[in-house]
Amino acid sequence: MAPRYTALSATELVAGFASGDLSPLDATCAALARAREVQPALNLFTLIDEEAALVQARDSARRWRDGRPCGLFDGVPVAVKDTAAVRGWRTGFGSLSARNAAPAAEDAPLVQRLREHGAVFIGKTCAPEFAWKGVTDSRAQGVTRSPWSLSVTPGGSSGGSAAAVATGVVPVATGADGGGSLRIPASFSGVVGLKPTAGLVPNVPTPLETMAVVGGLSRTAADQARLLQVIAAPDPRDGFAVPPLGIDYMAGLDGGVAGLRIALSPGLGLITPDDEVAQALARTADRLRDLGAIVEPVNVETGEIRQAFAALWAVAFSEILRRLQPAEREAVEPALLRQHRAVETMTAWELQAARRTARQLSGRIGTLLSSWDLLLTPTVPILPFEAGLLTPDASRFPEWWDWTPLTWPFNLSRHPAISCPAAISAAGLPIGVQLVAPLFGEATLLRAAAALEQVTSLAGARTGWSPPG
Repeated sequence: MAPRYTALSATELVAGFASGDLSPLDATCAALARAREVQPALNLFTLIDEEAALVQARDSARRWRDGRPCGLFDGVPVAVKDTAAVRGWRTGFGSLSARNAAPAAEDAPLVQRLREHGAVFIGKTCAPEFAWKGVTDSRAQGVTRSPWSLSVTPGGSSGGSAAAVATGVVPVATGADGGGSLRIPASFSGVVGLKPTAGLVPNVPTPLETMAVVGGLSRTAADQARLLQVIAAPDPRDGFAVPPLGIDYMAGLDGGVAGLRIALSPGLGLITPDDEVAQALARTADRLRDLGAIVEPVNVETGEIRQAFAALWAVAFSEILRRLQPAEREAVEPALLRQHRAVETMTAWELQAARRTARQLSGRIGTLLSSWDLLLTPTVPILPFEAGLLTPDASRFPEWWDWTPLTWPFNLSRHPAISCPAAISAAGLPIGVQLVAPLFGEATLLRAAAALEQVTSLAGARTGWSPPG
């Protein structure tokens, strides 16, 4: 039973539930069995709640049997990153400081929208401490590993969610992206990750302000569209979210890319990608041209933005750490604690300058995209590296944001971006490419991602994974 279900997308599952060929209860049992199978080797979950999931699945089966499904995810198994509140579950944030936290009294906005649409929550996925870095390991939960190779990281900070999707535990898992935390693990895990425009998806307040958005990971563009259709809905807890735009993200996915003007930048003027990444990008550009798109190289002027990102990042996580008791703070990962201490010498003028730099970058990216439909880059300029490391080479990349300079600029600028599987390296590791659109251009991103999906044939590449030995 499990292989029949674990390779299916959410879209395929819902169609099977509607026809009666598939069962929400069987889908959930398969997801739970798969979670138990992969957990010992990969360490993807902080919590697997079989009892609650089976209750939700039975309720869904009853609704489908009565001809009254409640939404776009009714009966679909979903995993939730352990930074989002799920009613009745503790939110761990990957931190020892949260080990005694009380169960959440209410769902986070995107979780509530999924619950309203009948999703079956099977558990919570691992994240690094307070989701502060681009890999997934922590003192509280240990090291999360890639389904492509147990020796390497699946990326982060939504690494548990990405690997759960890649291995077929669930077709969709939630995540969040403050500097690339959806797109980095999507690239390293061979799945699709969409960072929406800031404000499109309601969220609870975060110290990262507009830099941080919530979204999800999937194996297909169609499932990303289905998810966005659900979570881009109003929530009174976020008064800064934009009003509903009335866009049907599930429509027009088969529209192709013919005639689209796509700007090509291998490194945004910030980095030179490794050879295999550059080759994957060039092949992707050729595929898009074969599909009828106009793809041309451009020079992207980002300016001096590294210091601005580092300052805004440090201030945000320092705010989080200041809420902890002194003993809890001293138990925090040392590299994160350094961010907190760096703020002690920062001035208000430096912080304001960082915010101004982000605003200026947004204007430069917006101006570029006023002449182009999309921007194409690698997602990450390097291949996945050893699990448990913050950076693969501290001399080349002193901080995690030094090996991810193609994702976090679009958190500063607030533009939507999607990572799509593009190639497999000589060592058998996934390589992703990133498409960036004008503000609120998610429909175009999804259409382009769907077109690429048809010519790369990488969707679901790891759902047949089995534990070593």
